[in-house]
Amino acid sequence: MKKSGSQESKSPSQLIDARIEELGDWRGQMLSRVRALVKEADPEVVEEWKWRGVPVWEHAGIICTGETYKTVVKLTFAKGAALEDPSGLFNSSLDGNTRRAIDLFESDAINEPALKNLIRAAIDHNQAKSKKKKAPAAARAKAQK
Repeated sequence: MKKSGSQESKSPSQLIDARIEELGDWRGQMLSRVRALVKEADPEVVEEWKWRGVPVWEHAGIICTGETYKTVVKLTFAKGAALEDPSGLFNSSLDGNTRRAIDLFESDAINEPALKNLIRAAIDHNQAKSKKKKAPAAARAKAQK
């Protein structure tokens, strides 16, 4: 992304807006649509801008990233390997133990209900993990009383 003004003074949402506008083609449209679906699936989602220009959506941890390449918009789910994918959306990064991705090409239609369900499953997974981390501390505090 070309730097126009100080990126540090812009919010992550503004930086994502700028990326979508800068792309100006099907990738920007696809990223914009995915972004809208993430927000529809989770109105409390937090947008971040990480790793030198990658849109990231978080709720109790990273849900997914939205990377753009010449021929693909890639949604990488941070804990995708732990998620059920009954609709078979994951089509990339299938060999790893942690992440899974969805490569969206120019002519692809998005299975919107399935993607929203996958986003919600990622949030549920993140929340379950954060509860497990908090539980031992709470148990120790209770035991000390």
